[in-house]
Amino acid sequence: MDYEIVIGLEVHTQLKTDSKLFCNCVTTFGAEPNTQTCPVCLGMPGVLPVMNQKAFEYALKVATALNCNIAASTKFDRKNYFYPDLPKNYQISQYDIPIAQNGWLEIGSRPTVQQSGSKKIGITRVHLEEDAGKLIHLDEGTEKLNNERTSSSVSPSFSSLVDLNRAGVPLVEIVSQPEITSPDEAYQYLIALKSILIYLGVSDCDMEKGSLRCDANISLRKKGDSKLGTKTEVKNLNSFKAVAKALEFEANRQATLLNDRKEVVGETRLWDEEASETRSMRSKEEIQDYRYFPEPDLMPFTIFASLLDAVRKSIPELPTQRKERFIRQYQLSEYDAGVLLQDKMLADYFEECVKLYDNPKSVSNWLAGELMRYLNDKKVEIGQLSVKPDRLVGLLKLFDDKKITSTAAKDVWAEMLKGKSSASEIVSQKGLSQISDDSVIEGFVKEVISKNEKIVGDYKGGKKTALEALLGQVMKVSKGKAQPDKVRELLKKYLDS
Repeated sequence: MDYEIVIGLEVHTQLKTDSKLFCNCVTTFGAEPNTQTCPVCLGMPGVLPVMNQKAFEYALKVATALNCNIAASTKFDRKNYFYPDLPKNYQISQYDIPIAQNGWLEIGSRPTVQQSGSKKIGITRVHLEEDAGKLIHLDEGTEKLNNERTSSSVSPSFSSLVDLNRAGVPLVEIVSQPEITSPDEAYQYLIALKSILIYLGVSDCDMEKGSLRCDANISLRKKGDSKLGTKTEVKNLNSFKAVAKALEFEANRQATLLNDRKEVVGETRLWDEEASETRSMRSKEEIQDYRYFPEPDLMPFTIFASLLDAVRKSIPELPTQRKERFIRQYQLSEYDAGVLLQDKMLADYFEECVKLYDNPKSVSNWLAGELMRYLNDKKVEIGQLSVKPDRLVGLLKLFDDKKITSTAAKDVWAEMLKGKSSASEIVSQKGLSQISDDSVIEGFVKEVISKNEKIVGDYKGGKKTALEALLGQVMKVSKGKAQPDKVRELLKKYLDS
């Protein structure tokens, strides 16, 4: 039986503020456990929350960038639930009057797939809330914990430790409409959303640090039906690839149940990365379980037009706009522009190069090829790259001016990554300059023809690809220095005569 997949995503992103949402505790990552807390974020009796204005403005920036309708006024609510990492036993969040509602986010196809097309995914709401703390489970990290703490500080009867440094850190929650129809669309939605958040400068979106977290809701229904099926929520998703894998597994699991005429239970499930499967965690909470009521210690907020105007003016060029400009200004294809726009730092690096060298296509090709290959192999970000734009441009000019071959260019690039020498210095030191003297190249060509009678015979017998094999042999003999165009020209001259 054929089913339609219906997916909605709930994304929480920590805002990059210096202090927490309702107190002055710092929000830096990696401090000793429970050293960034105070009576307010610990929920001590008699304390009062005070709104972080920067966090409020950041939330408005996110909502504006996602094309949402901003509320004229908003309020905060207490969301009551009992977890060890929530010291107040409630979370200050927003329920019925969030900061913004009814927006949209445009997604495209994967940049690795050369096809165009886009789709708008609705945004149900954007709201602001405080984060909870973090549980450190001993069965998952006993050795690490024992190395970091004295044995007397960890009682054998405890199964988990609590770190409250994160409690009270400002979060923006972004809830999509259930309009995502495949795991790949979910992946593209997250890529597009992360890119916007980074361009806005409101979050570093580092999933390893917990700055960006995603819960996925998925259900299946018969094709053509309008009624939604029973949904499950999947948690513990620590990467965008994990989101796609978990949704694919869950779609197949639910389809198997429905085909066997079994019921899909509404529940929260955990993604087990090692086993590549979801596991039941608990029954899904309903709205009434949280017993929302207005936060009595915070008055409702009026969002004045002057504040909104200031926020709108502070929004930079966003990824979609930048992509359109790259296509228009630099004459790049939609595909090439999409590759560069995957990473803001990569796009910034590209523009720095183009300022120094007005050959956008050449720069784009190198970044999408050799540079991306290096970053992926070494698992580093472009900000960690030792080769700055001026040095790369020096290499590209030598290659484009045909002073070095493509083989030599790759050798020079490898050397540039190891040290601080310029491309021209490396070419000079290693004798990599391209040979363009016809008489020298002619000698290489004659040598190769005389030693490869079979390939020459294949060419004369009509196998034109043999020419490329001979060209490769000439390049090998010349140690990659012969100018390929002249090699090809002289090969054809001698072979066709």
